[in-house]
Amino acid sequence: MDNQVLQQWVERVSLESFGRPFLHKASFNSRLKATGGRYFTRTHYIEISPHQLAAFGVEETEKIIKHELCHYHLHLMKRGYRHRDADFKTLLAHVGGSRYCNSLPERSGREAMPYKYKLICIHCGMEYLRKRKVDPARYACGKCRGKLKLFVLDNVDMP
Repeated sequence: MDNQVLQQWVERVSLESFGRPFLHKASFNSRLKATGGRYFTRTHYIEISPHQLAAFGVEETEKIIKHELCHYHLHLMKRGYRHRDADFKTLLAHVGGSRYCNSLPERSGREAMPYKYKLICIHCGMEYLRKRKVDPARYACGKCRGKLKLFVLDNVDMP
């Protein structure tokens, strides 16, 4: 599916579900992996993740389109268009859009990355496991505000 087909799809969903035209640009953005779509308040453009379409199909992608169109139409009407606003929640429920998108299968593998580093507080002994290297001088213990010391873990399979 290309951007032109997506544009027509968004325009159709806007008219059918909201009774209002979509007058701006809609496109796919393959860099969107943690989210299903985005709405830009300055340009009024909508971007949709093609990964959601490939992984979960047309029905779930249409719910994402409805979600982004809720932002779009409420923003243009100068009403509450943010996720926390009652106007947004009400309209989203009315049109049948999704509040959250599904996690992509390839993203769930990221959590399986092993811990490589351990930060230990030199005052209270609190331990913090990290997958990426951090500068301990930039952080303090969350329990006692003490200084942290960085250790590299030899056993990479540690939980």
